[in-house]
Amino acid sequence: MALSLYVDTERWRAHQQTVLAEFPGLVPVAKGNGYGVGNRRLALESARLGSTMIAFGTSYEAAEALAAEEYASAPADRYEGDLLVLAPLRPHEPNSPLPTRVIRTITDVTALRALPDGSRVVVECMTSMRRHGIAPGDLVQLAEAVDDVTFEGFALHLPLDRPDGSDPVGEVVAWIATIAAAGLPTDTVFLSHLGSPEIARLAELFPTTEFRARIGTRLWLGQARALAARATVLDVTPVARGERYGYRQHRAPSDGHLLVVSGGTAHGVGLDGPKYHHGLIPRAKGIARAGLATVNRTLSPYSWQGRQLWFAEPPHMQVSILFLPAGTRAPAIGGELDLTVRHTTTRFDRVVDSERPTGA
Repeated sequence: MALSLYVDTERWRAHQQTVLAEFPGLVPVAKGNGYGVGNRRLALESARLGSTMIAFGTSYEAAEALAAEEYASAPADRYEGDLLVLAPLRPHEPNSPLPTRVIRTITDVTALRALPDGSRVVVECMTSMRRHGIAPGDLVQLAEAVDDVTFEGFALHLPLDRPDGSDPVGEVVAWIATIAAAGLPTDTVFLSHLGSPEIARLAELFPTTEFRARIGTRLWLGQARALAARATVLDVTPVARGERYGYRQHRAPSDGHLLVVSGGTAHGVGLDGPKYHHGLIPRAKGIARAGLATVNRTLSPYSWQGRQLWFAEPPHMQVSILFLPAGTRAPAIGGELDLTVRHTTTRFDRVVDSERPTGA
């Protein structure tokens, strides 16, 4: 009885090929929960794409992927390309021994100097994201230290939105000029959150520079109809108006059924992170949801017969209890409900390859 992610493998892989054709030489990104599919599966999909490099979020994720490969019995079960760690190596951070095909991201000259000679590095620059990166004023010191490592290129992680109307290409151009002025090579630049038209413009401006897009969400989750999340119905219990139920013994608001379904806080169900709202309507909806929550009314991500159901009470660790009003046929035990969740925050019990998710 599982929380399942069904993958229309043919459609999913066709979308990957479309993205690869648009971004030749792209670097697939596998991090966190592997976009719901799992990082090991994404590494194997990257191998199918012919990718020579895959990016992991942290060194621990890269080490986990390498450990899994040790138990692979066939070449088809291994990813043998380079592994780029996106999280920057900090000074005095324990530098776990990793094979030479692992490339570390550097944003600090001190961390660079602490690396063993010959270490492979990508240097990330401080863009308008202002998350992390080397500052323009530190590039001269970087030029003095970079000879002791194997330098793989620079990285520019750019914002998703630009409400000020600024040009992302202009930001990249400015950085390349600054890097070149410091006497550093601009042979390879890794880019995040730049479209193919912008990369084409850059290629025209800098024909000797290889621009490699690092893509995760669009590559793995860009074809929504190829993925379907479903939860198993574990129990169906009739309930009359006013009857108490659950941990907190709330009263049923009307006659209906309590549905116990797979998926709880351990899976990420019901855990909602902050959202950035654009415009009045999304803000109004957020206020309305907050108001309903104060009277213990919270919509669940689960649906039955096209109708979104309410949580009967907050999700438990591995299951959720939903309220189904009278007048709607209850699902059978062992059946499945559709649910809409963020793949990047949901831990599925299993991933099932199928020809076509129902309703696609």
